[in-house]
Amino acid sequence: MGALDEGHFNGDLKENGVKINKCFKEEESESIRNIKEAVKVLLQGLGEDFNREGLRKTPLRVAKALTEGTRGYKQNVKDIVQGALFPEAGLDKAVGLAGGAGGLVVVRDLNLFSICESCLLPFQVKCHVGYVPSEERVVGLSKLSRVADVFAKRLQSPQRLADEVCSGLQNGIRPDGVAVVLQCWHIHSPEAELNSAIPNSNSSKHDMEGWEKILVSSSSGILGDQNGDFWVDFVSLLKFRGVDVEKARSQPSINRNWCPYRPLDVVCNGHSTPRNPLTHRVSCKTESPLPAMQNAVSMMIQSLGEDPSRKELTGTPHRFVQWLMNYKKCDLQMNMKMNGFGSIHVQDEFRSELNIQLQSLCEHHLLPFHGVVHVGYFHSKGAEPIKRSVLQSIVHFFGCKLQVQERLSRQIAETVSSILGGDVMVVVEANHICMISRGIEKVGSSTATIAALGRFSNDPKAKATFLNSISNATAA
Repeated sequence: MGALDEGHFNGDLKENGVKINKCFKEEESESIRNIKEAVKVLLQGLGEDFNREGLRKTPLRVAKALTEGTRGYKQNVKDIVQGALFPEAGLDKAVGLAGGAGGLVVVRDLNLFSICESCLLPFQVKCHVGYVPSEERVVGLSKLSRVADVFAKRLQSPQRLADEVCSGLQNGIRPDGVAVVLQCWHIHSPEAELNSAIPNSNSSKHDMEGWEKILVSSSSGILGDQNGDFWVDFVSLLKFRGVDVEKARSQPSINRNWCPYRPLDVVCNGHSTPRNPLTHRVSCKTESPLPAMQNAVSMMIQSLGEDPSRKELTGTPHRFVQWLMNYKKCDLQMNMKMNGFGSIHVQDEFRSELNIQLQSLCEHHLLPFHGVVHVGYFHSKGAEPIKRSVLQSIVHFFGCKLQVQERLSRQIAETVSSILGGDVMVVVEANHICMISRGIEKVGSSTATIAALGRFSNDPKAKATFLNSISNATAA
């Protein structure tokens, strides 16, 4: 049936019937070559063959994505703002603050992505920048976004990012004051996703629910007085967009350990074992990450232009490898107690299980994708329906390895079909970090795939019944 097969495309790409051949090879930099070799070590540590179809170009893709995601190390603010300062007079024969003479300027909702220095995973940023012009000059508004992006495209923590954007603007355009507020979201650990006790009927929406969240700020000059009029005006303008800075500050701070992969070490049987800060449960079964994999990650960090011995980065190789080992290719056990399940020949009752949590790892970029799985099926009237825990086990089994969403959908459907006898439909809705943190950076995008077997593949009414049940649950 092929549920465990990986399936590969062996055809030639053609355009207008003409086979496409690359006649040149792009010259690779030394850093790209070093990162590619490091990625091969990581793939081998996962039990994968980096020469198999689907993974052959993964080392290059990862190297390019990391290099692009840290291009800020090769950029500086002066090159961006130079020539972008424009004269703008203040009030004419009047008393007050406006224009280039003390008129507050705020640019809100700048969508950025950065790379967490603690775990090397991307985190999403919504940046709000305000400044008070001086010397009757203002800066082109697009430059505020570009300056913020320079510092976002580095290995960062939220507070350092806010401080560096603020300092860069203060030194680059020399205004009377600068204020920066960042809303940051970090994808949480697979353990937290799978240990979610209550299914969220709206979890398929891209609303960042369940992510680790933090709000940080930094300010300078006259905006550094957070009891002053300029600061009050600044936070008031953010409130228009639903950002309540003062309320966020009054909540307990998680700034120091906001990254869910930054472990709190405890001693377990004489060994230092990471504790998941989200679940506070200690596992004594965690194996030490392979030294070769950690060395490979250190090489990657160094190739990006960073210092692996920097205090904030010393534990990063260990954390990244430990996260990656969640997806090690191995013989996981699916928790399927059949309890009377078998081939069902008279199938006349529709059932569905919606919003089964999913986390997996894109085999093209080694970045996570997460979302929900919906399963619909027919079974004998009066028979016991398949337990949600069994379906969650199946989803977890196929999610905990290098994947593509299309293959994952098929594998889940074929496995459930082997239990229930054929009439199964699976819908997977997922947000791909590789789609929103690199390249086109399509924030808010999500991908849906369908696998329909048996009656669902040729009965429009059956298919519509299942799809409507998903739609109704989401709308609720």
